[in-house]
Amino acid sequence: MTADPDGIRDVYETQAALYDAQRSRALFEARWLARFAACLPSGGRVLDLGCGAGEPIARWFIAEGFRVTGVDFADAMLEIARSRWPEGDWRQGDMRSFELGQTFDGIVAWDSFFHLKPAEQRGCIGRMATHLKQGASLLMTVGPEAGEVTGTVGGQPVYHASLSPAQYATCLEENGLRLTGYLAEDPETNKHSVLMARKI
Repeated sequence: MTADPDGIRDVYETQAALYDAQRSRALFEARWLARFAACLPSGGRVLDLGCGAGEPIARWFIAEGFRVTGVDFADAMLEIARSRWPEGDWRQGDMRSFELGQTFDGIVAWDSFFHLKPAEQRGCIGRMATHLKQGASLLMTVGPEAGEVTGTVGGQPVYHASLSPAQYATCLEENGLRLTGYLAEDPETNKHSVLMARKI
């Protein structure tokens, strides 16, 4: 099965309901979310980039009193999020080209950023940097090493890619960000590789 790196939006549009139904609500992400939230001001503004249907990441930040803006390229995903939080700030946008005209206290991109091709990831890091306030934090999931792999959503193939940890550190530094945490295949998060950084 070969994944088309440019076909990911279509997969999430057609599989939104199934993906949402199957998405774990166990909050295995909680330790990293708490570590990230500890770096943010109380009631701060968080950008959930690649927010999907808002479960469970956006829900966690909303419950913790943060002001959340969710951005996703799949309208079907956003429709589910809007049905849950009608007063929420849910925006259609592409991680490769988003421009929101505002800055945030933190950006989280959990299970989204790694769908971008390597060159697109470098560009996205630059965009995220411009949307972060001075001293703001970034949390995202990446791969454990440089390369491209194929996953599935609803039985359909989806593309994943990653830079190496050293390449991420360099790219972050080039965009005024400093790596503050990295753990490859964290066993407490179902083997997600997690990265944190801070705008300096």
